[in-house]
Amino acid sequence: MAERKIRVLVAKPGLDGHDRGAKVVARALRDAGMEVIYTGIRQTPEMIVEAALQEDVDVVGLSILSGAHMALCPRITELLRAQGLDDVLVVVGGIIPDDDVPALQKAGVQGVFGPGTSTHDIVQFIRERISEREMLRAA
Repeated sequence: MAERKIRVLVAKPGLDGHDRGAKVVARALRDAGMEVIYTGIRQTPEMIVEAALQEDVDVVGLSILSGAHMALCPRITELLRAQGLDDVLVVVGGIIPDDDVPALQKAGVQGVFGPGTSTHDIVQFIRERISEREMLRAA
């Protein structure tokens, strides 16, 4: 039986219009065999969660360079939980100060990737977390 592809939604929440990094990561995930849905720039938290629900994704990857991560990420994780999507892995990349990481993790963000993170590390992180989730479901 073929292994099911990991489905990843890549989104740019907020007013940040710089999407080169998000596109690089999206391509790397696709090249690694994942199904990638890219929603484009200037997405609201509600739009992102609706897309995650409609696309039945395993992962929501957020790219934020605007500094609004402390408002946007908790809102997105809150909306995901409200839709029953508690098991969706949430990761964020961009300009995230180290001091903000614990609060993001407390809000439900499982991975934070700053500038210079290799796409290989992001792919590996997602594969490991989804594999762990699948093993827990099977147990």
